[in-house]
Amino acid sequence: MDRAEKVDLVASLHRTFSETAVVLVTHYTGLTVAEIGDLRKRMREAGAGLKVTKNRLTKRALEGTQYASLEGLFKGPTAIAYAPDPVAAAKVAVAYAKTNPKLVLLGGSVGAHALDPDGIKALATLPSLDELRGKLLGLLNAPATKVAGVLQAPGGQLARVFAAYGDTGEAA
Repeated sequence: MDRAEKVDLVASLHRTFSETAVVLVTHYTGLTVAEIGDLRKRMREAGAGLKVTKNRLTKRALEGTQYASLEGLFKGPTAIAYAPDPVAAAKVAVAYAKTNPKLVLLGGSVGAHALDPDGIKALATLPSLDELRGKLLGLLNAPATKVAGVLQAPGGQLARVFAAYGDTGEAA
């Protein structure tokens, strides 16, 4: 990798760090290329990303971002997971680490708030942004549905009364 490519990589990583809500740092020692590919695929499906990075270049990219406190985690073979949704990357990383112990969660950060491995696991138990939006819409729609049902009930009762009178009039 020549100097220009390194400058482009640092700029790309810096842009990624400034646009993302969460960054997780992992060790991937022992993972095969196929396993890393599978992890990347799972991350993409969840709306997150995974990059195997060079530590020195990543530390440079962290400078001036809210994730600068993660600099100490970049030792050994590291990969970063990132996402605009704080929960998405954590859910995938924790689930994958449970099935494959070669992936080790070192730490991370949600904005300027640093996370240890237990914090990442706690973050993974939270509902995702899409799940929260669905619950909120359900809560907002529920009262409207109940109001519509209450308003329709008297009309339905009147219709049943008129139908009953009509039936008794025909019988007579």
